[in-house]
Amino acid sequence: MNRRQFLTTSGATALAASAPRAFAQPGSQDARLRAMLDGFFYERLDESPEQATRLGLDTGKRAALRGQLADTSAAGAAKDLARTKVQVKQLAGVDRAKLSPASQLDYDVVAYQMDRAVGGERFGYGETAGRYAPYILSQLTGSYREVPDFLDSQHRVKDAADADAYLSRLEAFPAAMDGELARQKADAARGVFAPDYILDTTMKMQAALRDQPAAQTVLVASFVKKLAAAGLPPERARQAEKIVAEKIFPAVDRQRELVAQLRAKASHDAGCWRLPDGEAFYAAAAEAATTTRLTGDEIHQMGLDQVADISGRIDAILKGQGMSQGSVGDRLVELNKRPDQLYPNTDPGREALLAQLNSQIIAMQKRLGESFNTVPKAPVEVRRVPVTIQAGAPGGYYQNASLDGSRPAIYFINLRDTFDRPKFGLATLSYHEAVPGHHLQVSVALESDSIPMIRRRGFYSGYSEGWALYSEQLADEMGMYEGDPLGQVGYLQSLLFRATRLVVDSGMHAKRWSREKATDYLIATTGIARGRSQGEIDRYTVWPGQACSYKIGHTVWTQLRDEVKAKQGAKFDLKAFHDVLTLGAMPLDILKQAVRQRAGIA
Repeated sequence: MNRRQFLTTSGATALAASAPRAFAQPGSQDARLRAMLDGFFYERLDESPEQATRLGLDTGKRAALRGQLADTSAAGAAKDLARTKVQVKQLAGVDRAKLSPASQLDYDVVAYQMDRAVGGERFGYGETAGRYAPYILSQLTGSYREVPDFLDSQHRVKDAADADAYLSRLEAFPAAMDGELARQKADAARGVFAPDYILDTTMKMQAALRDQPAAQTVLVASFVKKLAAAGLPPERARQAEKIVAEKIFPAVDRQRELVAQLRAKASHDAGCWRLPDGEAFYAAAAEAATTTRLTGDEIHQMGLDQVADISGRIDAILKGQGMSQGSVGDRLVELNKRPDQLYPNTDPGREALLAQLNSQIIAMQKRLGESFNTVPKAPVEVRRVPVTIQAGAPGGYYQNASLDGSRPAIYFINLRDTFDRPKFGLATLSYHEAVPGHHLQVSVALESDSIPMIRRRGFYSGYSEGWALYSEQLADEMGMYEGDPLGQVGYLQSLLFRATRLVVDSGMHAKRWSREKATDYLIATTGIARGRSQGEIDRYTVWPGQACSYKIGHTVWTQLRDEVKAKQGAKFDLKAFHDVLTLGAMPLDILKQAVRQRAGIA
């Protein structure tokens, strides 16, 4: 069954949202499906050591995964695809009609997920199993940037076995880079490699890892700290230094050589339209990210309409603050420059900024009970994006807590330049990345025993990023900006930023805008500092469609809430509406059915 078939035949699916899920009886169709889905999850986990570590599941019979890294080679990708195709056939053997409504929801969501993973095979380049990324090597893709951060933030060292597993992963790191090297070479033979400006940043980031003594790399320095904290002798640190110098550095050099060769013949064109079947690639990427079908022209027009609406709302507030000269973008630029809105671009300034974020999270956590029946058990903390990857990293991102409680959830913020993070916009970022945004939504599902494991950490960008943006709106509705008009401007600027993304993402990939045109439009419309704006445009270059998921998802969430309020009138219960989060993440088109059926909307 493909997604279009089940989306038109799954009216009962949404009934799963109308009552608490009952645990399946042994031997029932529900129990068989649950066992099958759990089997799918662990089959995937066994081939994803990093995911096992992130979830705290690299123990017991899976302890060996703690010393491994995923297979990044073409053979590894082919193996993953073949496994998914087998699972598709197994799932198709389930009689969906005999499942309970809750299990039908599980069936439909997993069927959609696998259909999407298999559907990207036709392009034959880049990554298309989840988020679409046409380039194997870029400032945002590649193990050269992912593994050091992963080992630093995720790999725990409590004893000698953990330390040896760390060394084993260092030994595996060169093979991960070489696997990607071979894939990027094969793609390059078809003309698929990043634009010149992306490769420039990629080389800078590779240099940040490579051009220093091995002992000073995060791979070794972080390990030294972990060994000391665990009371282990320092000998293993010398082993790590030797591996980095003799094996990892040469692997980085091999990648740098290829990137330099590609840079010499790279195009400056930003959009993926220039790639083989590029227009279809963008359409598939946008659908994968938003989990709903819109053309590039439709996305573009939606963005233009919403930019006009939100700009008008900001204009009214700024005029009330005595700022009436120039465009909304011009006035936001001036607001960003005000000394009272900036932290010093120093380490003490960054510490003060992080302290403000923590205080905002604590204040919101105290009020979650006003809007939610279920709140996370796992804590969340704010950390700075590691310096080694900050040049190409997003402005902020979230990592879930481990299931075993050994590691908290982390909200990372990029502080390469505090000018990019003025005070008036910080609170809304915290509501987006932490609570009631990503941390609440992800953790409520992850901590549920009633959702199959394969769905607890399921990620659909339109759902999750749309929820996080809706959370920013919810914070405003809860009065978090009462008496703080500039804070409300920060919230509206965030909405404006996401609406502008619709325009520039579709502009580059569907309408053939240049990098410069997209950057200038983003700055002129949002007033966001050029350094941050440039980083954003470069992000959209290598993750086509993903930036559209925020505002499209937000639009769906708010429209659904409005529909339910209109239907239920005085009986509308915000907490009950938010209980849909307990069902786990799902594609937006399935979410629409679930919410409407639950509310009795035809």
